[in-house]
Amino acid sequence: MPSLTRKMTKRGTGLRALATFAAAASLTLALSGCTKLETVSPSSVRNAAADARADGKAAADGTQARAAGLGTVDCAHTKCIALTFDAGPSENSARLLDILKEKQVPATFFLLGKRHIDTYPGLVRRMADEGHEVASHTWTHKILTDARPEEIREELERPNKEIERLTGKRPTLMRPPQGRTDDTVHDICRELGLAEVLWSVTAKDYKTNDSDLITERVLDQSSRDGIILLHDIYDGTVPAVPGIIDALKKRGYVFVTVPQLLAPGKAEPGKVYR
Repeated sequence: MPSLTRKMTKRGTGLRALATFAAAASLTLALSGCTKLETVSPSSVRNAAADARADGKAAADGTQARAAGLGTVDCAHTKCIALTFDAGPSENSARLLDILKEKQVPATFFLLGKRHIDTYPGLVRRMADEGHEVASHTWTHKILTDARPEEIREELERPNKEIERLTGKRPTLMRPPQGRTDDTVHDICRELGLAEVLWSVTAKDYKTNDSDLITERVLDQSSRDGIILLHDIYDGTVPAVPGIIDALKKRGYVFVTVPQLLAPGKAEPGKVYR
């Protein structure tokens, strides 16, 4: 994704174990040259948690994902998908929250600090109060792979502190700007208790305000355990959301937050999920 500056200024145990390894190993993202980024799939997290319980390594407490307004959801047996929104809150976020409330759909918000969290604190509180997952997208959208370690820490700590102050809950998830990350970012995220979350579906809504095209792109790419990337800061995105939700519900999908998608497993700090 290009820089957001201009827009912001406008505003079976064995089989499961094998499957887990294969899923984690196969999900790689090229960063640059020969560098590869290993990512972890939601199904592999759930399978690992199930295997741990079967082996007596974790309590069989029956933990399942609870989607807002939808009761208990077990994504091991349900066709789940996660809606995520980057770079808000913005002047469009209130309308988006109205839509999600009406449709009874939880989402995960990766929020920016400067000109967003500090401008719309009430919307940050509302997101948390209405059952959405509130996470970090850094303070200024600095590309972390181009930053010094102390800058990376600042970019991650500032939104965490503000989100915790506003909601009473410290974020455990972050999304690196443009999805660009490396070992240094992983190490600092591990220190700060943050897991990195990428995506499997993108509408590239930063390139178009055509809501029909945004809807088409999401529907064409969506599959079970998908993580959909959208940006509520762009004018064409929020109008596309009702159609996206209705169409995916007709296909049998249940919407969950990213932590719900991983349950009963949990995201581990320093790891990358997609």
